[in-house]
Amino acid sequence: MVKRTSFEGAECPIARSLEVIGDWWSLLIIRDMMLRGFRTYKEFLDSYEGIATNILADRLRKLIAHGIITTQRNPSDGRKVIYSLTPKGIDLAPVLTEMVLWAAAHEDTGNQALVRQIQQDKEKFLNAAWQRWAEANRALRQP
Repeated sequence: MVKRTSFEGAECPIARSLEVIGDWWSLLIIRDMMLRGFRTYKEFLDSYEGIATNILADRLRKLIAHGIITTQRNPSDGRKVIYSLTPKGIDLAPVLTEMVLWAAAHEDTGNQALVRQIQQDKEKFLNAAWQRWAEANRALRQP
């Protein structure tokens, strides 16, 4: 049996999903963009999980390559980059929402306020996430 190091080219939808977003750091970057509004390298680096700079740079490159996030120059400081979720990236909102609910039901987790918010009205929570994403993208396009 050959040990796989990649699911690239696999036909299984779950295997393909894992190839794109299946590591811990990638999911946390997406979470931070979706729920916390992170948009800069420094914001990701300062997150309380403590990601190393080389890991962060690698995961951002992979997420860009897979079309989950995109970059553009910061209009106020052209030396800096702003990261944003693509439509493909924001489409992960229901997946992450279900992961929150699953973990809350089966594991000892924190952030019960988030869990309660999702449990009370999941559709409202998702609509708010999509609305924040749309507003942030509109703001980036304005001169």
